[in-house]
Parts: sequence; C-alpha cells; structure tokens
Amino acid sequence: MFYLAPFIAPARFTDPAAALAQVQLIYDQQITHLRDAMQRYVAGETLPGHARACYPFVRIHTHTVARATLEEPDIEPLSYGFVTGPGRYETTLTRPDLYRHYYLEQFRLLLQNHDVALEVGTSTQPIPIHFSFAENDHIEGSMTPARRSLMRDAFDLPDLAAMDDGIANGTYEVRPGDAMPLSLFTAARVDYSLQRLRHYTGTSPDWFQNFVLFTNYQFYIDEFVRLGRAAMANADSEYICFVEPGNVITRRQGLSAEDVDSAGFAPPRLPQMPAYHLMRADRSGITMVNIGVGPANAKNITDHIAVLRPHAWIMLGHCAGLRNSQQLGDYVLAHGYVREDHVLDEELPLWV
Repeated sequence: MFYLAPFIAPARFTDPAAALAQVQLIYDQQITHLRDAMQRYVAGETLPGHARACYPFVRIHTHTVARATLEEPDIEPLSYGFVTGPGRYETTLTRPDLYRHYYLEQFRLLLQNHDVALEVGTSTQPIPIHFSFAENDHIEGSMTPARRSLMRDAFDLPDLAAMDDGIANGTYEVRPGDAMPLSLFTAARVDYSLQRLRHYTGTSPDWFQNFVLFTNYQFYIDEFVRLGRAAMANADSEYICFVEPGNVITRRQGLSAEDVDSAGFAPPRLPQMPAYHLMRADRSGITMVNIGVGPANAKNITDHIAVLRPHAWIMLGHCAGLRNSQQLGDYVLAHGYVREDHVLDEELPLWV
C-alpha cells in the first residue's frame, strides 16, 4: 500500500509564467509530503504505507512539422525551444526554484514556436527520498543502522540504472505508446547530478554560473581566487559575490550579508574537484573547477555540470604536441583524442 502525496491533474497553459507557477506548486507539494514522511520515519513512527511523491511533468502535442516563427522574418531560428516533428513530447521537471529562468525561456519558446498549449501535471515518476532533502539536511545519521536498512520499504530510493544519458547521446529509443523526450535529462537524472556536484565540488549547485572554466593546474585556481577576492573589494564591480568550497561566501563591498552566508565554512580538506564561483546577479558570471588529473574526472564532472545547461565551458591546461611554428600565447584547439584510456567507450563508437 502506498502513502501518496496529493495528485494534481494535468492542466493546460498558454502563459509560461502560469505554467511555471503550476510546476512550482506541484513540486513543493510533493517535496513537502516526502519531508514530512521522513521526519515521522526518523522519529520512529510507522508510516501508513510506502511514502511516494512524483515529479511534475510538462507535455506538448504538435500536429505539424511547421513552426509558427518560421513565417516571421524578424525572429531568428534557435537551436532549442522547439520539437522536430508532430507527436506527443513530455519530460519530468525538478527544482523550479533553481531552473526558473531556464524553464521560463523554454516554455516561452515552445509556445511561440508551436502555438500549442503546455500541459502541466503530476507524473508517475517517483521522487527518490534522498533528492527531497534540503541543502543542509543530514537525516540518515540520526537513525539506527536497522532503521536505515528498512528505508527501501518506506520510500523510493535512487535507481542509478535508470539515470543514463541515452537521450542526450541520441541512443534513447521510444517505446510504442510512450511520449517522445522533451528534454535531454529527466528530473531524476538532474537531481542525481545536483547531488553529486555538492559532493565533488564542495559547493551548492545554486552557485554555478553560465560560463565554466575547467583546469587541472592549481596556479590557474590561485589566480582566479585572487581575481575574485579583488573584485569583491571593488564596490563598482559587476560581480556580486565570490563563493569558495564549503559555500564560503564573500559579498561585494557595500552589499549586506544574507542568511545563507552563515551556513558556509571552509572544509578541513578540499573536495575531489573544488569549484569557485565569481557570480553576477543574472548568473552570467564565471565558475572555475579544478578537475584534477585524468580523463575519468573530466567526463565525470562534465556529465554532472551538463544538467545545469551552462552557456559555454572551456578547458584551461598546458598543451602537448605543439609545433615549432607555434609561440607562447598562441590559442590552440585540440582536434584529436587518444582512446587508450577507454573512458568514452560506452559513449562513442570505438571507430571514432
């Protein structure tokens, strides 16, 4: 028997803000149900059934390959915000607070490009209990080992086998009768990466910016930290705060501290791939991540940051295989990849 969160039936929207508000309403309701159930479980109560809550979804139906905006010469075609052909498309959604601007833009473009309503409702995809915890919640540590071992009976746990990148890699096959994917990542896949980003980088995913630098050299990080702290000392800087591992926040001179600032503390040792964020109010600042050594780290962190839908990322390193004609300061783009590390064997055919 299931102990279910209230179900909200699908509703149709032609206003992106109203659609997002419905997504937020459903998500908040479902997460509250899980958190309340978890608090009761930790307190030793017997739940009335297997506690379950589900992600919100968004769906569109199209009946033509034509796009409305193609007939409007003043609107430039985009590489996103539309579907490629007629059919039913849908996806589950998570963290509308974090993805507010991204969802609004996608909703607006879908409505503009296809002139059809958005359907928003409660999906049948369960939310794993670990993905419902708030930023600084550490609930499991307060339970006995026996109580923790019974969590699978009381809640849905993450199913890592279902969190693959088939959609993004173009290998996902739609089963007969199922909707086609409306996004590259499902809500559970996104939540999984948001959790891993906290672990690997030592910072909350909320701080990540739309422009990301990767490096495997600490001296780049040292210089970025110096620049970030210097920007915070400048009251006229376009950046509003600088965030370091442990969610240690330095606000720009002249800005008041916020409640979240007191929750940060420098870790006793750096995480595996520490991240630093030089933030702007519109998220168009710069995030820099020290990925350490090895292609496995590089694939791991990019797989997780990809769900944040950054505008661009680039790797800063030391180039190998330079020609005699190249000089210090030349900009070099790598165009080859040695496959002997086998890191991408499951993602790219071996002949590539």
